[in-house]
Amino acid sequence: MVKAKKIILILVGAFFIYAIFTSPDKAAGIVSNAWGVVVDGFNAILRFFDTLLNSN
Repeated sequence: MVKAKKIILILVGAFFIYAIFTSPDKAAGIVSNAWGVVVDGFNAILRFFDTLLNSN
């Protein structure tokens, strides 16, 4: 199982390197969009707990 996981990680890494070399603008856009999703999700969780704690 560990060997399969290592192979999959190597393939995913190779794909990302290929994507960066063939189209750096698209790769940067994908990373930027993914980071935006993470930040938006984190902000939504913070708003939820802030509303939950301040709803007295």
